[in-house]
Formats: sequence, structure tokens, C-alpha cells
Amino acid sequence: MPYLSLTTWSLHRELGPLNWTYWDEAQKSQQTRIEEQPENITLLELPFELARQNFRSLEVCHFHFPSTEPEYLHQLKEAFELSGITFHCLLVDYGDISNEDSYRRNSDIEFIKKWIDVAAIVGAKSVRVIAGEANPGNKTALELAKQGFRQLGEYAQPKGVRVVTENFKQLASTKENCLELLNFSKGEIGLTVDFGNFLPEHKYHSIETLMSYAESVHAKANYDKEGYIDSVEYKRSLDLVANSDYNGPITLVYDGPGNLWDGINRIKTVVEQYCNKEIRTKL
Repeated sequence: MPYLSLTTWSLHRELGPLNWTYWDEAQKSQQTRIEEQPENITLLELPFELARQNFRSLEVCHFHFPSTEPEYLHQLKEAFELSGITFHCLLVDYGDISNEDSYRRNSDIEFIKKWIDVAAIVGAKSVRVIAGEANPGNKTALELAKQGFRQLGEYAQPKGVRVVTENFKQLASTKENCLELLNFSKGEIGLTVDFGNFLPEHKYHSIETLMSYAESVHAKANYDKEGYIDSVEYKRSLDLVANSDYNGPITLVYDGPGNLWDGINRIKTVVEQYCNKEIRTKL
């Protein structure tokens, strides 16, 4: 049955500085912009805290890594192993493998390969790669994304890491493009289904269509200005998960105002019902 998971994005104001990657056109390379945030809990401590709170897995954004030195990565792997928390996915939040500038595109693919190397060292099951930032109607970009995923899948497979994508950013913002990427890959890449990234008028049908492909669910809710969720709308999305055969992580995504742990616990109270077999069978 589905189980509780968390993304580090839900704690983006708790885990210390954010190391944002961006493309510097003048230097023709990836650069890092540091956004200072308090470090109220370290990434090394987080798996143990999640185990205490009955989570089973964690997805880590690449910009939350304070270091990619081998010594630190082995420490992080050990933290996951000792806590019993699964490192489900390393979320690479940068990269445009569909960019028509071949230099930029190839550079970004090489950048992502380095994070696949990181994932292999820390024991992450998968790496989430953004399909691209082009308009979803851009067929050239879609073809370039297919080729990019083929390269990355071939690179990752011998390392024991699965490449997945997500309905995130423009190119993969439609179920049609998600399906085209998945069908082209013939099972070589997987999919994360995010509640928050489809257009509202297509949201529920898109989730329902893609759930049979999902290897992770990002359970993002709608919030008011105080950070309280629209539970009716949220449960409508969760019901689609419950009515599928999905048995993977339901990853809680909270990016609203106020205390982040409080926000996480509000959505956790709802999602826990869908991780309970007895309740799930009644839905």
C-alpha cells in the first residue's frame, strides 16, 4: 500500500542555505547562487527525525546538499541506512535537456550525470530530471528531451539508479507529453505525478491517466494565506491515487506560509488515511 514520504522542499526554510543552480550565458556554464536560510535541522539529522514521525522515505532536492564530497556523501548514506529511511529520489531541480542550443543542452546533460553519480554513492533509488522548459507544443523540444532521457537512462542504468521525470516545468506540463516521453523510453524512465503542476481544468483527468505509470506521487495541496489546505480538493486528488493500484511513496509537499513542520503535519493528517489499508479499501 502507499506509504508516507517527504521532500526536502517542504523544509526549505529549515535546512540551511539553498544552493540554486543557474545557467550563466556569459560564462556558458552552470553557476551557483546561495540563498541564506536558517539551519534548524541538518540533512544528516533529517532521516532520523522522519523515522521518529513514521515516514518511510525521503526525496532530496539537489540544492539542499551542503557538500558533494565523497566523505559527506558516505555519511549521508549511512544516516539513511541507520534510520531505516529510504532515499527514494534525488530531485535535480536544474537542467534543460530540451534546449535547442546544443552547447547548453549537452552541458546540462553532463551536469545531470554528475548528480546521477552522487545518487549512486548515497544510495538513492532514482534521480528526477526535468524534461524541459519549452512550450509544451514545441515538438522539436520534445524530441530533444527524448534523446536526452535516452542518454541519461543509459548512463544511470549500470550505476543502479533509475531516471524519472515529472509533470514539472512547461514541456511536461501536459499528460500527452508525459505519455509520449514514457512510451518512447519503453520503460527506461519512470514518472513522478505531482498534484500541483497541471492546469486546473485538466488536473484530475491527467492524474487519473498517469497514475498507472507513477513511481512517486508529490501530494501538493492548495492553501489559503494562513497555510490551511483545501481538504476537499486535496482528497479529490488523493482519491485518484487510492483508486489506482499505486503502492509507492506519497511524498508530502508543503510550501505555504508559517511554520513548515506545522504545515507538513496538517497535510500528513489527511494523507495518513490513504496509507491505512483498512481505510483505503473503503474509498
